[in-house]
Amino acid sequence: MTSTTAGPDLSPTSGAQPVNTPVAPTADAAVTLQPVPLGASRSTGGFWFDRMQANRRQAIRTGYEKLETAGNLRNLRIAAGVEQGEAKGPIFMDSDVYKWLEAAGWEYGREADEEVLGWIREVTAVVAAAQADDGYLDSVQQVRGKGERYTGLHWSHEHYCAGHLFQAAVAVHRSTGDTGLLDVAVKLADHLVATFGPGGIEEVDGHPVVEMGLVELFRETGNRAYLDLARWFVDARGHGIIRTRFGVDPTYFSDRVPVREATSPEGHSVRAVYLTAGAADVAAETGDAELLDALVRQWEGMLSSKTYVTGGIGSRWDFEQFGDHYELGPDRAYAETCAAIASVQWSWRMLLATGEARYADLVERTLFNAFLPGVSLAGTEYFYVNALQLRHGAHAEEERSVAHGRRPWFDCACCPPNIMRTLSQLDAYVATTADRDGVPGIQLHQFTTGEVQAGGARVRVSTEYPWDGTVRVEVLESPGEFELALRVPGWAEGATATVAGQDVPAAAGDYLRVRRGFAPGDVVELVLPMTVRPVEADPRVDAVRGCVVVERGPLVYAVEQADLPEGLVADDVRVRVAELRDARAEHRPDLLEGVTVLHLPVHAAVGAATGPLYRPAGDDPAPQAGDATQVVPAVPYYAWANRELGAMRVWLPRA
Repeated sequence: MTSTTAGPDLSPTSGAQPVNTPVAPTADAAVTLQPVPLGASRSTGGFWFDRMQANRRQAIRTGYEKLETAGNLRNLRIAAGVEQGEAKGPIFMDSDVYKWLEAAGWEYGREADEEVLGWIREVTAVVAAAQADDGYLDSVQQVRGKGERYTGLHWSHEHYCAGHLFQAAVAVHRSTGDTGLLDVAVKLADHLVATFGPGGIEEVDGHPVVEMGLVELFRETGNRAYLDLARWFVDARGHGIIRTRFGVDPTYFSDRVPVREATSPEGHSVRAVYLTAGAADVAAETGDAELLDALVRQWEGMLSSKTYVTGGIGSRWDFEQFGDHYELGPDRAYAETCAAIASVQWSWRMLLATGEARYADLVERTLFNAFLPGVSLAGTEYFYVNALQLRHGAHAEEERSVAHGRRPWFDCACCPPNIMRTLSQLDAYVATTADRDGVPGIQLHQFTTGEVQAGGARVRVSTEYPWDGTVRVEVLESPGEFELALRVPGWAEGATATVAGQDVPAAAGDYLRVRRGFAPGDVVELVLPMTVRPVEADPRVDAVRGCVVVERGPLVYAVEQADLPEGLVADDVRVRVAELRDARAEHRPDLLEGVTVLHLPVHAAVGAATGPLYRPAGDDPAPQAGDATQVVPAVPYYAWANRELGAMRVWLPRA
């Protein structure tokens, strides 16, 4: 570890125990559900626990090393005056430090680790030393700008870095009780309050996220000025401030249409969805029903025509943007990992506000199929973008292309520490608590083996999900009468359930709600049908018309070159829907750290590799029974490129 200058007092706080969850609505917030804190929601085994352990044991530890070798921490030391030199890397380098600090904070909250706590305190001292006397903090701008501030706010990411600092400070304070990073955050937030808004600088940062950070800092400190500034930033955006001030197209910066008037997100996908997530926080804490309605409309617009089958968002490499409605090509899908994380954050806030299962459904789809592909099974190599197809022999001209394979870091390294912080807080997305008609309850939104304690009850969840659809919930402690609610995913038509051995209905796309006088030992069991589901897109998605995706449970599957016999190229695979429905599932504990593969009957495209590029169209062939040329395994999309890098496709053309 590198030595640092002395920092502020880092002794633990005294008094009430912090609420140890990333999103902690106040008691007066207009929300339907309240999160269950880390520790009270705790994974103990199974699929997501294994991913979180890899993050804890490998990624968090290597992340610090990368922040040193990439120059992030050195930039802060130069700004502090303890080292000399020029700032290195993109202008938002500080944000990677803060995301790593947030990850380390939540990780310590999951399970105390003195080594991790030592790293947190050491990096905090580096950050604190770089802060200016008036609270300003942005090391790259401090070094390169030579005293200039906020002169190019559309591109400088000064508020963006601040927002991630606020989130990190909240994580560290809630998980450890240390006040050092919180002191830095409060000082910077006070500077922003004194500098921006009516009567001050009436501008917005080109990259939202400060809105979420300010609201959570308000929740932690009770300082209403932070919430008021967050609301001002939300409402100021969309009025062309960036065009007026800097003469650039405001669409990319989500500054073309006000949040309250937009019908779907547009522009840079991460910026747009961080903004809506922050707006959801503002709506919750101010009771702004009009703003919440606008966010419902935007979310529906995104889901209906701008979201990949994986849950990924952002279809254009040009400026990392949303495309037009139904512009969802698989081979040039950008689907940035950070955008998937932003989508999860937004949907989680919408779930807290409304209690509607559809938001938890999108969280699940996005986590399994848009977020998880971004990190290797070992937890230390990353995809920046997540294309749904890699052509045979593809050549990588761009660092972020999937044709490079996963990489241990990037010049623009926003995704790796973002993945780290998401995995370290994942237990917080599992369950919520709420009273209905005066009866306490626990709502289970995501399925993982572990325990949840809330509302005077404690339950143990046992499941082999996503490989098996059985979710068993045993009551360990009960206050008497309470309500247990289990999400039944929208894809789970035909789900069944029992309560203490008695059959009860379980409707797909809603919650199975069981209200009774529970006693320790009572069991609620939900069984989700794990059938193979061929799925097609709206025909307006031109790029995949005539293609299907194969799903099972919450997982999207892919055909990968590594599994194909010699002579069959992934580009040439064709399928027939009727045959896919009967595909055999087989769990392979020896493959890709244990996956269920689907054995798909496939056909090779006739004349695919011969003849002219364009040729006369023939009549549609009649289906022929029994002419499948091969039966090949398909693997979960999240696990592709963990053996060798080769051709892959999620959308399979019909034969």
